[in-house]
Amino acid sequence: MARLGAMRLLPSRPPASVIAPIVAALASAGVTPNMLSVAGLLGNGVAGLLVARGDLVAAGILMLFASGLDMLDGALARATGKAGPVGALLDSTFDRVSEAAVLFGVLWYALDRGHDEQAALAFVAVVGSMLVSYVRARVEGLGGKLTDGLFTRAERVVLLALALLFGFLRGALWVLAVLTLITAAQRLYLGARVLGGAAREGGPK
Repeated sequence: MARLGAMRLLPSRPPASVIAPIVAALASAGVTPNMLSVAGLLGNGVAGLLVARGDLVAAGILMLFASGLDMLDGALARATGKAGPVGALLDSTFDRVSEAAVLFGVLWYALDRGHDEQAALAFVAVVGSMLVSYVRARVEGLGGKLTDGLFTRAERVVLLALALLFGFLRGALWVLAVLTLITAAQRLYLGARVLGGAAREGGPK
């Protein structure tokens, strides 16, 4: 199962050669990791409002920019020696709220136009994305380690933003709904194996 656990569609973070100059510039300007986290949250919140209004292209652009900030806060924290549990908690929580805000905008947009199917898919996508994160957090809270998954936040953000920009929202929502649930199930299975293996290793010799 090692190959399944390692399966990812996109890398978990951009190459260091790409983000290092950006992080250095942000640090020189006095920007803190929490500033980036808050800016990413606010940007995605506005993107959700734009989607609800029907300004899909503007929402897609803003979503990509705001989510890009979310990808930099951890690197900035490590580069400036400000990485810590409080910042990690805020970052993780804001990521979940950001994703839910945009999908709530999609749900509102769909309901306002009588697209019940798309509204239902947006709801399933929210539930699935939360489950993907919850299973990982629960496994790690029980002493295991689980970072991989087929359709994690990076893939979800890129797909939804591109769908808003290029107008294939219905198809993207189907992919989001199905693959988030599959990824949650994948992580649940892998997490159970991780925790089961740890329990056997820690048992009587």
